[in-house]
Amino acid sequence: MTSPRAASRFDSSNWPLPVQLSATIPSGPDPGFAPVLVLASSSPRRLALLAQIGVTPAAIIAPDIDETPARGELPRRYAQRMARAKAAAVTVPGRFVLAADTVVAVGRRILPKAATEQEARACIELLSGRRHRVLTVVVLTAPDGRRAERLSESVVAFSRLTEAQKTAWLALGEWEGKAGGYAINGAAEGFVRFMSGSFSGVVGLPLFETAQMLRGFGWPIP
Repeated sequence: MTSPRAASRFDSSNWPLPVQLSATIPSGPDPGFAPVLVLASSSPRRLALLAQIGVTPAAIIAPDIDETPARGELPRRYAQRMARAKAAAVTVPGRFVLAADTVVAVGRRILPKAATEQEARACIELLSGRRHRVLTVVVLTAPDGRRAERLSESVVAFSRLTEAQKTAWLALGEWEGKAGGYAINGAAEGFVRFMSGSFSGVVGLPLFETAQMLRGFGWPIP
């Protein structure tokens, strides 16, 4: 998806996706090779963010899980449950596995990952002119079975949008599959009047927390 806006902090649209995991990728520890990471997500944004800290997954797997929120489930609990479920759904012996989930919430309300323009418009109507929270939970499983988890919580506020702005924004199609119906590294950034927290966390993978977990498990990054 492209738009006439100025360049964002990074552009993942041309980033090559690594091959899907297959039987050709060996499992089990091998001291003769550098550590290997499997990304339990098909998100090109998370892939591009990992590249910013010098990490290139050997493979990606999109976890096949039910992402329906439980009745009355709070945003933080939901994000934690989803990230843990994704991590549990992707197991590769002897490899690092990184999973994450991002949730956009207004109060106790969990906004959907917009599947239709109508759904995206409903999200934008709700977010226009008010603050909301973006929670991203990251789970890292080490080859020896150790597991670490971090939560990044940010606050974002959009300006009050006119009907013309809403229509033009929706027409770009950036809402598709996005939590809350927007991508902050797209045209939405032009409407952000306030943000507190982690920009990369709002995009989908908080880099500070991710790098800290990798370092803690011995991944060779500065």
